Amino acid sequence: MDLEFDEATLAFREQVREWLAANVPERPLASFNTARGFEQHRAWEAKLADAGYAAVAWPAAYGGRDASLLEWLVFEEEYYAAGAPARVNQNGIFMLAPTLFSHGTEEQRARILPEMARSDRVWAQAWSEPEAGSDIAALRSTATRTEGGWLLSGQKTWSSRAAFADSAFGLFRSEPDSERHKGLTYLMFDLDAEGVQVRPIAQLDGEYGFAEIFLDNVFVPDSDVIGEPNDGWRVAMTTANNERGLSLRSPGRFLASAERLVDLWCREGDPADTALGERVADAWIGARAYQLYTFNTVSRLAEGGELGPESSVNKLYWSHLDVALHETALDLLGPSAELTGESAPDAGRWSSGYLFSLAGPIYGGTDQIQRNIVAERLLGLPRESTASKNRGAT
Repeated sequence: MDLEFDEATLAFREQVREWLAANVPERPLASFNTARGFEQHRAWEAKLADAGYAAVAWPAAYGGRDASLLEWLVFEEEYYAAGAPARVNQNGIFMLAPTLFSHGTEEQRARILPEMARSDRVWAQAWSEPEAGSDIAALRSTATRTEGGWLLSGQKTWSSRAAFADSAFGLFRSEPDSERHKGLTYLMFDLDAEGVQVRPIAQLDGEYGFAEIFLDNVFVPDSDVIGEPNDGWRVAMTTANNERGLSLRSPGRFLASAERLVDLWCREGDPADTALGERVADAWIGARAYQLYTFNTVSRLAEGGELGPESSVNKLYWSHLDVALHETALDLLGPSAELTGESAPDAGRWSSGYLFSLAGPIYGGTDQIQRNIVAERLLGLPRESTASKNRGAT
């Protein structure tokens, strides 16, 4: 792994930095969990796309700029350092798009990706169900064969961005008698299609970051199946590995937060409080370690490697790094950390960031799920038997 950037990469970094300095909104956009903020973010994504920055590592034909994964990491670092808006179409750009590149058809990529890059079509993730959260293999929603396509029925919940999005992607059981990972098909569908009902879920702050989706014989053509029918689990693992291991949470996010934390310590910290000072240093070191680990992952992918179960190690790391970093900031701020709005330190970014960080060990597969994957698929440990469970219960 070569940590020395060549001249072309350095020039790209400078180009990105200058564009962001000239174009990042002076005032934060409204939350994209509101109708007004959602449209503001959609317009920002279109502006990014017009400049070729919405998805820099994609081929230019789809709205990218043929950048390398290393250049994408550089872009992400500059993006977060500039305090640019959150990506409203992150489910599409960072999760669905890599799946289409690995398993989609050329027709699907040509039809879907250019609209996605501009956020003319924003995507929601429709995976979890009332009885299948992190254990997605327990899903019950069905896809039934019909002439020219499939009829989808069932319920999805905690669907990110679904309250205001245009389309969704998810897994459905397409073989009625199948169980667990078998007989699943990965499908895309429009949220305004006949038979779809979207019910926004209000969060504690009153905003709608999620929604329930009810499907009643919703027709989806064969052209909206990703991969082969009944092979959806294998396709879904591409989505999950990207969510956990590379694209959804780039190092730039944590590097920027760590730099803000160091600045906060320099302004507000008590040099005599060495324990808190060490936590600030640990957070900065942790963000840097994650950056270096990701550089190694990108180097491996550039040599033909693939994202695999090691993505679960990655996900465990960044989710707990995020919590620790924000907890340190709140402890440093003391009672003022409880303030909200413009009167709060850093306009409340630390407190709101902390609340969001608490979801990290849950979404994308809980810590327990990730540790099971690490134990079984990386360490080769045996799955706990039913007899062992029963002995433990008695």
